[in-house]
Amino acid sequence: MNMIAKSVKDSLTVMTEIVLPNDTNNLDNLMGGRLLHWMDICAAIASQRHANQVCVTAAVDSVEFNCPIRQGEVVILESRVNRTYRTSMEVQINVWAENNLTKTRRKCNRAFYTFVAIDEAGKPQPIPPVIPESDKEKKCHANAVKRREFRLLLSGRIKLEEAIHIRSDLMTAFKAHTDDAEDD
Repeated sequence: MNMIAKSVKDSLTVMTEIVLPNDTNNLDNLMGGRLLHWMDICAAIASQRHANQVCVTAAVDSVEFNCPIRQGEVVILESRVNRTYRTSMEVQINVWAENNLTKTRRKCNRAFYTFVAIDEAGKPQPIPPVIPESDKEKKCHANAVKRREFRLLLSGRIKLEEAIHIRSDLMTAFKAHTDDAEDD
C-alpha cells in the first residue's frame, strides 16, 4: 500500500480544560486519573489526524507528574505524532497549567503514548509515515525509536541483541552499575 507521508504539524492537537472542583482530590489539585483521561483523548485525536482512521491506545509510558495543577487553573494539552511504524505510532503529550489570575504558565506533565490504527474488525492497519521537519521534530523522531526499543525490551518482545539503538547505552549503564558495585 502506497501512503503519502505527513508532517508532524498535521497531527498537532491542542486541548484546553479548566480544573473544576469535581476534577480535584482532597488537596484541591487535579486528580492524576482525570489528567490521564484528558491526555489520552488529546493523543487519540493526534493519532487519528495522522492515520485518518480509528486508533486505539496500545501503551502509555514515561508519564511525568512534575508539579500539581490546582483547582481553577486552565490546563493546556498539546500532542503530536513523533514517529510512525507499520501500524503504530508514538504520540507525545505535553501539559501546561495556566493561572489566569497571576498570568503565569508552567509545564507540569509529559508522556509518550503508543497508538495503533485498526479497522472495523479491530485488526491493525498500516499508517502513513511521518516526516519531521524542524530540528526539534527530528530529535523527537530519533529518540522515539530508542523509547520503543526500551519498551519492547522490557516487555520481552525483543532481546538485548535486537535493541540496536539502545544496546550500547544499556551496556554502558550496566558496566557503570557493576563497576560501582565492585567499589563497595
